[in-house]
Amino acid sequence: MAEFTSPTNDAMELLLNNNLLRVLPYELGRLFQLQTLGLKGNPLSQDILNLYQEPDGTRKLLNYMLDNLAVHPEQLPPRPWITLKERDQVLPTALFTVMCYNVLCDKYATRQLYGYCPSWALNWEYRKKGIMEEIVNCDADILSLQEVETEQYFNLFLPELKQRGYDGFFCPKSRAKLMSEQERKHVDGCAIFFKTEKFALVQKHTVEFNQLAMANSDGSEAMLNRVMTKDNIGVAVLLEVHKDLFGGVKTLHGTEKQLILVANAHMHWDPEYSDVKLIQTVMIISELKTILEKSAASLRPSCPSADLNCIPLVLCADLNSLPDSGVVEYLSTGGVAQNHKDFKELRYNECLMNFSCNGKNGTSDGRITHDFQLKSAYENNLMPYTNYTFDFKGVIDYIFYSKTLMNVLGVLGPLDPQWLAENSITGCPHPHIPSDHFSLLIQLELQLSLPPLMNGVHLPSRRFIFGFAKEDAHCSLICRARQTDERFRFSKLIIEHIAANVNEL
Repeated sequence: MAEFTSPTNDAMELLLNNNLLRVLPYELGRLFQLQTLGLKGNPLSQDILNLYQEPDGTRKLLNYMLDNLAVHPEQLPPRPWITLKERDQVLPTALFTVMCYNVLCDKYATRQLYGYCPSWALNWEYRKKGIMEEIVNCDADILSLQEVETEQYFNLFLPELKQRGYDGFFCPKSRAKLMSEQERKHVDGCAIFFKTEKFALVQKHTVEFNQLAMANSDGSEAMLNRVMTKDNIGVAVLLEVHKDLFGGVKTLHGTEKQLILVANAHMHWDPEYSDVKLIQTVMIISELKTILEKSAASLRPSCPSADLNCIPLVLCADLNSLPDSGVVEYLSTGGVAQNHKDFKELRYNECLMNFSCNGKNGTSDGRITHDFQLKSAYENNLMPYTNYTFDFKGVIDYIFYSKTLMNVLGVLGPLDPQWLAENSITGCPHPHIPSDHFSLLIQLELQLSLPPLMNGVHLPSRRFIFGFAKEDAHCSLICRARQTDERFRFSKLIIEHIAANVNEL
């Protein structure tokens, strides 16, 4: 008998007729795309032959082989922590971690989509243990989860995470409104959790893209037929940062809260709808702008009304868009051309101006713009892929943050690609990897927000005060602080000194 060489995973036909085979290797189960398997004339066991001779016997036999294939190795190697920057040793800052994770909703975890994964490893009762283990091990202060099934939010995620000191907010996709109570349980959506020892909930918001499309269609058939029919959603929570995170430093305005806006979104999946993904991204940024403007007016009266960056923003999302897409260009650079290729030359111009920071009557020079100053936490190919399946491997999940008030100190790096190759893991989910997405985890450093105007007098900027000019009124105090090893303690004194002498400035 000729030596048997294992075909590739994408083989469509394998003929093993009349080879005197008594046993089939379970590795055959890896050939999940096989359409034709010839086994005639082999003295195989009756159980195998019976399964093979059933209707759709090739598929059933391959599933059986995959489900019984031994899983090696026993556990995943740890993902590396990548340090990008050290904490500021002079200024009072707050450190917190943020996780972004698409957990793969149960109804999407099918053998049709993930034929390379054993059926038992696709089962929710099995996968949910790995998902919760991933969340617990990361121990993030803020969690943004996508594809959370409604029933699982209330029965699993919320009760489990409340025991660990979190509170949460969840909203399902818009279709849930039109469904029966039983059907509604299985609609997925987005959830945000936060540790209550570090943050307090101030406001919560839901962004429904189909409703925004309907309200802003302005006669655009493309907006009605392509965008309005997709019921993706986003959620946002406005959080108060507990002052203890800043080491007990008093803010300049004792009555004002140190706030942060956290948003979570899941954009449409289909690669043929790049226009929809981009418009949904423009929509959520526009809605976050409105939320921040209203919040700043009522909760941070010292902030200029036009300054969106006085309350920092963290945006977590499964954008279903690659780094070279219009979506990422829009978020990273503050704008995108109205004739960008991702709009597919469809008629969106008039309705898109409703979401530009310039508005309908402004001049945008042919661009849809926003005033947030955002940066992606995972830059420079720190993660070669966040979605890892047999057919697609790429970066589609992101964490953006306000770069004027925050720094990224570190990120959780990728799973070792050599380990994936050595263990023939061509896609996820996998018995050791419960979702088709890898989680993102970052550590952020939040700078204490200092109002730029006090009693009509401009205070020096943060970098100017601590960087600084000799003629500054507080130079001597800062110089003394710099000459000691107790910089952090003296930086608190600086803030308190300025606050106490505002009227003299």
